[in-house]
Amino acid sequence: MRKKPAFVMGLAVAAALAAAAPANAVTPAPVDATQRANCPQLSTNLDWHGDNRAKLQKMIDERGTCSGKPGPRPVAAFDWDNTVVKNDITDATLAWALRHDKILQPRSWKDTSKWLTPAADRALTTACGTSVPAGKPLPTSRNTACADEIMEIRGKSRTVAGEEAFAGDWNHRRTVPAYAWIPQLFAGHTPGALRSFAKKARAEALGAPVGSTQTIGTHTIAGYVRYYEQQKDLIRTLKAAGFDVYIVSASSEVIAEAWSGGVGIDREHTIGIRSAIRHGKLTTGIRGCGDVPDGQGEVLPYRDGKRCWINQEIFKIKGAAAWEQQDPARRIALGAGDADTDVTFVSDATGAHLAINRNKPELMCRAYDNADGRWVTNPMFVEPLPGNPNSYPCSTTANVHPDGTHGPVLRADGSVIPDQLDTVHG
Repeated sequence: MRKKPAFVMGLAVAAALAAAAPANAVTPAPVDATQRANCPQLSTNLDWHGDNRAKLQKMIDERGTCSGKPGPRPVAAFDWDNTVVKNDITDATLAWALRHDKILQPRSWKDTSKWLTPAADRALTTACGTSVPAGKPLPTSRNTACADEIMEIRGKSRTVAGEEAFAGDWNHRRTVPAYAWIPQLFAGHTPGALRSFAKKARAEALGAPVGSTQTIGTHTIAGYVRYYEQQKDLIRTLKAAGFDVYIVSASSEVIAEAWSGGVGIDREHTIGIRSAIRHGKLTTGIRGCGDVPDGQGEVLPYRDGKRCWINQEIFKIKGAAAWEQQDPARRIALGAGDADTDVTFVSDATGAHLAINRNKPELMCRAYDNADGRWVTNPMFVEPLPGNPNSYPCSTTANVHPDGTHGPVLRADGSVIPDQLDTVHG
């Protein structure tokens, strides 16, 4: 995978606080009343829940170039799936690949993931067969059993027979084997080939009607993807107001790059799972973050891993410190996400935490608790979910620990967030 170019870091000019910032830091000139009236504005023709547009506009005005305040460019970071678009681009790409025989036979299915269980290895070997030589395309468009096993393991981390597909030790706040497994399945292809698969899947998904489905093997999944117009407008407004805007996704970075241009974000501002490259081709290796070396997916842009990637790639904080919450001058101004996989980096934001409600407990506990008064909670913009009929178990089990056990969600001061009712939904 290409190496992202290093940013020359500026110095924050707040009090006695020195802080790294992207090279394109700017010092806004003083803004007079006439200029302020022409500051970048969110569209009033797009619906937001309640007063969310006003809250976001206030943050943009306070942190962007129209603030007239000196300092580095503020940073905004967005998750991708179900945050900027409706539905999942990894699912769309995998489905397209399976329908077009683009998964290559591995030498052994065990090679595709260090955590793959013997049961999953046997199930995949049986379903996909051994007649296709290693490195050649599997006929998944015709072999329903093979496509089914791959889809079941991707979606539920288990085999069609119900056996666990992944086992062993991993940090549950840094990775999940099923997420790492998708870029690992594309080992043997060039990044350009995978990008082309993603672009073809994108064209199909954008052309399919809202609400449509597709069947892969015997699995039925969403058949369409849509960019959220509100998020496109928010990203446009942020950029116009001087924000540096990034995508931070737990999808393959190559797949995310095929989509991010649709909201005006280039490849250098798109962060995802980075596969190691050998002889110009993707491998099952995955790049590490902070003090975690390259490996097999021990750390992804997932939960706490998203904080690490933001700190490392945007603010150039190296080593173990990349896992730590930084001082406010070295944190994003806006974070947007829809799931517990996003909760750490969204919580790190200093100006606004935008939570798209998909009924995910840890994220919604923090959103509804709204400890700093800066949480902005919004239903999904397309086909929003109904409300969660039960209160979120914030005081007991909504938080996941590194070992996979569950416990209460804690505020920054260590106090327990009480259970929360779901009040912002479709």
